[in-house]
Amino acid sequence: MKKTAPKQATTTETPAKQAPAKAAAKKPAATATAAKKAAAGKKATPAKAAAKKAAASAGSAAAPARKAPAGKPESRVAMVRRARRMNRELADLYPYAHPELDFTNPFELLVATVLSAQTTDLRVNQTTPGLFAVCPTPEDMAAMDPERLEELIRPTGFFRAKTKSLIGLSTALRDRFGGEVPGRLEDLVTLPGVGRKTANVVLGNAFGVPGITVDTHFGRLVRRFGWTTQEDPEKVEAEVAEIFPKSEWTMLSHRVVFHGRRVCHSRKPACGACGIAPLCPSYGEGETDPEKAKKLLKYELGGRPGQRLKPPADYPGQPAPPMAAP
Repeated sequence: MKKTAPKQATTTETPAKQAPAKAAAKKPAATATAAKKAAAGKKATPAKAAAKKAAASAGSAAAPARKAPAGKPESRVAMVRRARRMNRELADLYPYAHPELDFTNPFELLVATVLSAQTTDLRVNQTTPGLFAVCPTPEDMAAMDPERLEELIRPTGFFRAKTKSLIGLSTALRDRFGGEVPGRLEDLVTLPGVGRKTANVVLGNAFGVPGITVDTHFGRLVRRFGWTTQEDPEKVEAEVAEIFPKSEWTMLSHRVVFHGRRVCHSRKPACGACGIAPLCPSYGEGETDPEKAKKLLKYELGGRPGQRLKPPADYPGQPAPPMAAP
């Protein structure tokens, strides 16, 4: 018994002596694991930073760049600067912007503009060659049989009301203006069926007199752009005119209308394919995915024909086809 006790003591001491050794053996492994994690963390940091930078860069390209802080409205000065920059960028996007009605003289443009109400410029352009072949002057049109004129312009819609306007304005041109289209707004708006919009189209494109054309596209876009909140066309015209120099009015109208017809559609704007998206406070109202947005583009931007049968020489798209035979 006396000899056994020391053996038990020895046996009891052995695990106690081995425990520190095992613990010591585990420490290097734990340290190595921690070191690996730390090394992995260091390696991942640049990659994460790069990813964040790329995401931020992509976000800044897609989202509006000039939004006022939350709860703080955009100042008048900031809006004017943004609007003028948008106009410059639209000029870069559409250096070939032009009136999309075919015409060779002021009378043809006046008639085509009256016909363009409630229809497309394409439909007007397909209709006017036959019309002007029969009545090329105000005198000819004033003498037209109303039923015959109705048949000629029927494809443009609302042909009875338009016939009345065309005969009325042609008669007025013959009787009051010597058969010539006047070059003053105050004279043009006295003609039957001619309002400020039509008058500004004729003045800007046939006489070189600056004017802002507020059609449905123009009004819709300038409200989206935050240039005005007005709905009445004359008030829209007045407020937008205060933002831009007079020399820009006619081309501004063309650029905005071009953009509205090709990219910034009424129901589904192609936000992801919009060249002025970073400046637009309404970004996100439409399709933001670039590939999906591309499919929404129209006319030359979508690889399809334009609206004019005889477009300007610098137009990069295809001419529109003439009206198919009935």
